[in-house]
Amino acid sequence: MTAMAHEPLTQAEVLLEGFLALDTPEGFRAELIEGEIVVTPPPDGDHEDYINLIVKQVIRRSRTDMDVSGNKGLKLRGGLDHPMDHLIPDCTFAPTAQRLYRGADPWMPCEGVAMVLEVTSSKPRVDREAKRRCYAGGGIPLYLLVDRQASSITLFSSPEKIDHRDDYREHRTLPLGKPLALPEPFAFELDTADFL
Repeated sequence: MTAMAHEPLTQAEVLLEGFLALDTPEGFRAELIEGEIVVTPPPDGDHEDYINLIVKQVIRRSRTDMDVSGNKGLKLRGGLDHPMDHLIPDCTFAPTAQRLYRGADPWMPCEGVAMVLEVTSSKPRVDREAKRRCYAGGGIPLYLLVDRQASSITLFSSPEKIDHRDDYREHRTLPLGKPLALPEPFAFELDTADFL
């Protein structure tokens, strides 16, 4: 009887297996971002209020009917030295006609997602930098970031490789309180007056 030879697991494979086996406490969110496991505590009420203000406007005012998820895990292309990124945006928007969430795995590919939303909380640098690069690498057309510490809102668009890194070619940042134009398929001005 011969023993079967097994290929040794790479460090990235071990990290991914460990991440997928995590049992985080209720309300905590675990993500695999650029090769690091990031665990965040449950959000405060202001964080959820910003999300609520945006979701209501998207549902009521978008030119295209949108489905919304606040818990959808997305798998995004990882870098050369780490496994696929696994992120859970504060909010994921997809055109209703696509029925993107129906039958989707807990960690689904990001194809068809129109926009992701993040509201900064305990780790604002992750939202500002690492998640921005991950969403751009996944080809998500729009990334909306409410930066509570900077009292601003930024819309990132036109994802592409810039200087060998994934990023968004364009962005527009406004202070909270100013309206921000969202392009197609949303096609309306997001009112942020109630964010102050």
